[in-house]
Amino acid sequence: MSDHHHGHGHEHHRASPLHRLTHLLTPHSHETADRLDSALESSARGMRALWVSLAVLGVTALAQAAVVVVSGSVALLGDTVHNAADALTAVPLGIAFVLGRRAATRRFTYGYGRAEDLAGIVIVLTIAASAAFAGWTAFDRLLDPRPVEHVPVVAVAALVGFAGNEWVARYRIRVGRDIGSAALVADGLHARTDGFTSLAVLLGAGGSALGWRYADPAVGLAITAAIVFVLRDAAREVFRRVMDAVDPALVDRAERALTAVPGVRGVGELRLRWIGHRLRAEVAVVVDGEATVREAHRVAVEAEHALLHAVPRLTAALVHADPEPVPGAADPHLPLAHHAVR
Repeated sequence: MSDHHHGHGHEHHRASPLHRLTHLLTPHSHETADRLDSALESSARGMRALWVSLAVLGVTALAQAAVVVVSGSVALLGDTVHNAADALTAVPLGIAFVLGRRAATRRFTYGYGRAEDLAGIVIVLTIAASAAFAGWTAFDRLLDPRPVEHVPVVAVAALVGFAGNEWVARYRIRVGRDIGSAALVADGLHARTDGFTSLAVLLGAGGSALGWRYADPAVGLAITAAIVFVLRDAAREVFRRVMDAVDPALVDRAERALTAVPGVRGVGELRLRWIGHRLRAEVAVVVDGEATVREAHRVAVEAEHALLHAVPRLTAALVHADPEPVPGAADPHLPLAHHAVR
């Protein structure tokens, strides 16, 4: 689940005898209770990041909204709406984190971690809606330009928007990457784009101060384009997570850890998938064909242990032991061949 698995000696067979003894005497279990504690801890960090960023963005949006009322700036209006939408995305993501803490049931046998991926889809749709609103408002003002009042106040509001969004973006992205939440990272990217669009509002205010009447709606259209770009990145991130995509480097890392386990003579099918911000693995390892059931089970347990240490945020691994093939012998999986997906 956390980097604890990675940072705490996953190559025991290469360690010195003293290190092995220390490792045996140090409490470090991968039992269900310990993995659940790590899962709850990561969800708690995600919730804390959401509520803190919600408060910061809420205050930022309210301050900007007050300036929109007195200035009539359509560029600042688009930025304010985007900030408000970004703040509100904390709600579905927060619900997803709460659901993710629930234990698996006989109906939802993998738990409720997928709720986080659904929240990511909601975030993408929210970004798309804010882009459509900002674009429509800017285009309407381009056809019917109006002067922007209180330009210095608009400039200050833009700077406030940039500072608030950049802080929230850094915070969300850092926590999202730490706990493996694609939805939280997407939300952080959303906030970062809001920060740069706030700087664009500052440019619009400068153009209005110089007397260019189309500066404000032109910047509004530029903001719309920026939102579309972040929409593309966020949609790609969420789509990959929904389609069970993982970083190939994680697969390589898992294979290296498995091949280093004494008794593993080969690695067959290896699958990794995200469920929320946690990883699960399914793998077949090749063992000595003459090994007893107990010996094969011991190798499988050591293989799972090695995976839990080597792959960050991995909470469980199902390891299947296959006997090493004998030349001329029938494939033991032959009875399953007609069930293969074509």
